[in-house]
Amino acid sequence: MKNGWIFGCVVALCVATPALAEDKQPAALHGSTQILVVTTQDWNGVEGTLQAYERPQAGKKWMAAGDPIPVVVGKKGLGWGAGVAAEAGRRAANDPVKKEGDGKSPAGIFRLSTIFGYAAQEPPGWKMPYLNLTPSVECVDDARSKFYTRVLDRASVAPDWNSSEQMLRPDGEYRWGLVVDHNAEPVTAGAGSCIFLHIWLGPGVGTTGCTAMAQEQLEGLLARLDPARNPLLVQLPRPQYKKLRRRWKLPATHR
Repeated sequence: MKNGWIFGCVVALCVATPALAEDKQPAALHGSTQILVVTTQDWNGVEGTLQAYERPQAGKKWMAAGDPIPVVVGKKGLGWGAGVAAEAGRRAANDPVKKEGDGKSPAGIFRLSTIFGYAAQEPPGWKMPYLNLTPSVECVDDARSKFYTRVLDRASVAPDWNSSEQMLRPDGEYRWGLVVDHNAEPVTAGAGSCIFLHIWLGPGVGTTGCTAMAQEQLEGLLARLDPARNPLLVQLPRPQYKKLRRRWKLPATHR
């Protein structure tokens, strides 16, 4: 990674009136031809299933790509996050909402932007932008910082944060990973930060807010993703997925 390089997630949010938000498919989802669908049993579920789907072009039928993958989410389950789908019309009054440090993974629809890892370069054939993790690369989780939610090289900026996540971890969870653009644009202080897909510690072991799986299966997903296809993460408890499936024109069948 070149000195002075900074990574910041950018998300295009759907703009819709409350009346339309309930009925319209999010624009980002309409334009995507590659999605990863994660569902859990309910808001408190930690174990879930990920299924990749692809289609030849926007508006065509989604087809499963590969086998279902066991995953884990946050140790406290899921909570509505800030992504590319308007919140009006989809969140019930008693639904949980993702906040910084709550141990929940975000629910909703999110762009997938940058692969990261310990290797100097990503493997041949991988298409997503790549960030090589070094000892000075951090993700800022201090909500008071102007760099909140950003993955960056602290040597390239004037640090103003008191809390961050060291990305070059000794446990190997970030040997390979993928940035989930949650709470990215606009950034809301305290709404949650540093959300990734990464390698798990094992079945049933929840994360602090990410979605994790076995290394081999994560590598297969990362090799498949193509930025030209506008890849997205769709992550919901199964009851909410079933409720929103027709409205958002999601795949008809999913475990």
